[in-house]
Amino acid sequence: MRKVTPEQITQRREEIINACEQLYQTTSFRDITLKEIGNLTSFSRPTIYNYFETKEEIFLGLFQREYDRWNENLTAILNGNEQMTKAELAEKIASSLSGREQLLKLLSMNNYDMEANSRQELLTAFKQSYGHSMRLLCMLLTKFCPDMSAAEIQNFIYTFYPFMFGIYPYTAVTDKQKTAMKEAGINYVYQTVYELTYSCLIRLLGE
Repeated sequence: MRKVTPEQITQRREEIINACEQLYQTTSFRDITLKEIGNLTSFSRPTIYNYFETKEEIFLGLFQREYDRWNENLTAILNGNEQMTKAELAEKIASSLSGREQLLKLLSMNNYDMEANSRQELLTAFKQSYGHSMRLLCMLLTKFCPDMSAAEIQNFIYTFYPFMFGIYPYTAVTDKQKTAMKEAGINYVYQTVYELTYSCLIRLLGE
């Protein structure tokens, strides 16, 4: 049996995650199966089990990749600016999230099931990416908001992260949902990811 190289392992993991991402564009997490994911890869479904044991592990890999991509955005903000006002910082962070719809969609899911049905080493790898995003935001606040105390920065983190779980449901509204809101007599003002996030950040930063 030919030995699989580390590069091939990485490529196959990415191919599986890409297949999952493609299905997630049009299909709900509940309805996606390992068989459907396997049908979009260049290898057989049994081969998937060499890399991921459950559907939840594949989604966790997609989730981790989305955090890593957002972390790249946050790092660019941190390293690409010497000074910013709080309003400018809010604008940069809001803009970074407006391009991460996949991350926000995953955040709106039931993460308990995803994490419970994943192996410990994969969950730890995910938490490292998740934790890195927290550290980057703390570094941004420390650099650009020097008047904020450590307690205020911690309060920001523990308020903003739970807020992110609700961004997608409040901004990715279907026509069916809009009709239901109208029929229910709710005069709801629909906002974009940027508008909703910026408004929250400005309040948290005390600007």
